[in-house]
Amino acid sequence: MAGPITPQRLASLFRPRSVALVGASDKSNFSAVTYRNLVEFGHADRTYLVNRRGAETHGRPTVTSCAAIGEPVDVAFMMVPQAGTLDALSDAAAAGIRNAVVLSAGYGEAGEAGRAAQAELVAHAESLDMVLLGPNQLGFANFVHRTPVTPIPGLPHESGPVALLSQSGASSSAMLDFAGVAGADLSYMVTLGNEAMVTAGHVLDYLVDDEHTRAIAIFLETVRDPAVFRAAARRAAAAGKPIVALKAGSSELAARTAAAHTGALVGDDRTVDAVFRDLGVIRVDSIEDMLITAGTAARLGRLARPGIGVVSISGGACDILADRADDLGAELPAFAPATVQALDAIMPSYGTVHNPLDVTGAAIIDPTLFTRAIEAVSADPGVGVVAVVNSLPWMSDGRPYSGQVFADAIGDGMQNAAGPVVYVNQVLQPITAYTREVMARARVPHVIPGLRQAVVALHNLAWWSDATRDAVSGTPQAATPQAATSQPGTPVAVPEASARRGAWSETAARALLTEAGIPVVPGEAATSARQAAKAAAGFGGPVAMKVVSPDVLHKSDIGGVRLGVTGDEAVAAAYDEITTAASNVPGTRVEGVLVSPLRSGGTELLVGVVRDPDWGPVLAVALGGVFVEVLGDSALSPLPVSPVRARALLESLRGAALLHGVRGTPPADLDALAEVVARVGDLALALGDDLESLEINPLHVSGSTIEALDAVITWRNA
Repeated sequence: MAGPITPQRLASLFRPRSVALVGASDKSNFSAVTYRNLVEFGHADRTYLVNRRGAETHGRPTVTSCAAIGEPVDVAFMMVPQAGTLDALSDAAAAGIRNAVVLSAGYGEAGEAGRAAQAELVAHAESLDMVLLGPNQLGFANFVHRTPVTPIPGLPHESGPVALLSQSGASSSAMLDFAGVAGADLSYMVTLGNEAMVTAGHVLDYLVDDEHTRAIAIFLETVRDPAVFRAAARRAAAAGKPIVALKAGSSELAARTAAAHTGALVGDDRTVDAVFRDLGVIRVDSIEDMLITAGTAARLGRLARPGIGVVSISGGACDILADRADDLGAELPAFAPATVQALDAIMPSYGTVHNPLDVTGAAIIDPTLFTRAIEAVSADPGVGVVAVVNSLPWMSDGRPYSGQVFADAIGDGMQNAAGPVVYVNQVLQPITAYTREVMARARVPHVIPGLRQAVVALHNLAWWSDATRDAVSGTPQAATPQAATSQPGTPVAVPEASARRGAWSETAARALLTEAGIPVVPGEAATSARQAAKAAAGFGGPVAMKVVSPDVLHKSDIGGVRLGVTGDEAVAAAYDEITTAASNVPGTRVEGVLVSPLRSGGTELLVGVVRDPDWGPVLAVALGGVFVEVLGDSALSPLPVSPVRARALLESLRGAALLHGVRGTPPADLDALAEVVARVGDLALALGDDLESLEINPLHVSGSTIEALDAVITWRNA
């Protein structure tokens, strides 16, 4: 059986010394282009053509089997039909080849029969101790070591610091082209296909150790093997290598997890979003943003501060950048007094000193104004990166570039700057060979094409720099349960595993929360109208009354809730109404009525956990109580969460101002509230795989008083 797929194991796949094209044929465009790529990159004498008929192919003699090659071969590129792939693998293994790249489709993407064929393919490869990339993909290209094992045409011959991974082979050609025109020069391009054996996580793990790769762009339709992906992403964060992901597709979790309100807030796409944030993975929504962000991140590296300082020749460009920064939440800090003073000394009298800075037409007369402005802005204590806006050419008119002097002045400013500086072109135009000539003369290493694209890339890089800063020295804070326990060393009390099953009533859920140290509003379960009236009298005020039944999750939907009930007669009548309404619902077991003091004012929250089938338990916090699905104001995070992380989630809500106190209501004790939220996460983790969902709705917050007013628990083994 094949061993673990480690970075060391993948080195022989992605850095092959020789390649066998199995199924080589003049009739196959895949074969012709793959062979041409290998020849153009200098691999003619290390490429072997395998044709079962032994026919001359691509102007060269062939062999009928891999075993007949007679030389060591690292990779077999399989271009045979699905029906012949298993035999082709056996032949390659007999020749000592340990890596196969399978082109053909009709596997996991093609229904039940295809999935069975893929499982057979993987089992066969494992039995031969072979690593398999694919199937249903277009190979890979290692631009650093000049090894293209792919039928994608038009490959660049220069390498760069960005690795491109794609689950879509068909889209990878367009991505490759755009990477070239956007200046995101590539170290690797890997198409992943069905990821039957080698997944995106495995390739990420390999690239973390690749010294030539400084950022990774990845297009995903799904995340296969989340555990491997998570571990690789954490290693990338610790290594300071940004991952920029374009994740397509979204859907809700299965209906079984939507029984509680939390299920309506936590969907596959929102869960991935939360997981990516937790891992420090930059998420974008277009190919252009993916590649421009990755290229920028690879060139600039980690930013010390999030602030963007802008120096521009165009006042209109300043306005556009300011608008886009406002849209995206990017930070354009006001200049410090020392910066203003330095800029006042060099700016013309009619210029205005603020961020973004328009150096005005005076820079046309004196290009060194660019240089001096860049130096001053880069030294500002609030600025982490300077974006300099000016034009660059992409087509030559046969004469020397008239704007070279301005590019040179900007390049001089970059050389003398106190921090990172990036050149920004005003429009999304290609970076051509001629553009690169102008850049080289000016000593400008990198250009971002487009104003919006610049704000997106720099804002993303600033977020990543902050989100992963702690990961550089080791494991991120929330990587282990121990790091996120709200009270280190304090165990969470949970029932025996044998009890964690079936349907639970609210009273059972309340007991579970209480045992775990989560505050719950006082309450008494009454089994008669008289007992309910006695309980209400003991609380001394208006009460809330709810049906107690393991079969009812949404009590108000069946008339099982009464609020603000006062007086013995009213309480007794409410008891009868609630139990009668519940009893009229077929299959409902009525255990009684829960009586609790009515809580009013304050703020109502939802705090819930749903188990995602791929990523495990996911915490949701939301505003709204009974209106939570209507308002949709929620924040998610995979577990575990620390109190610090829980507070950040609360502060990220659109309605967070309610927690700070409005219209005379007391501000919430956010530290205490964060402790409770983190403790809910601890409880969910302690309940393990038995838990399907846990929801407190509402969690009532009034100043330092925090109480769960209602709770629902569902188990996977119902």
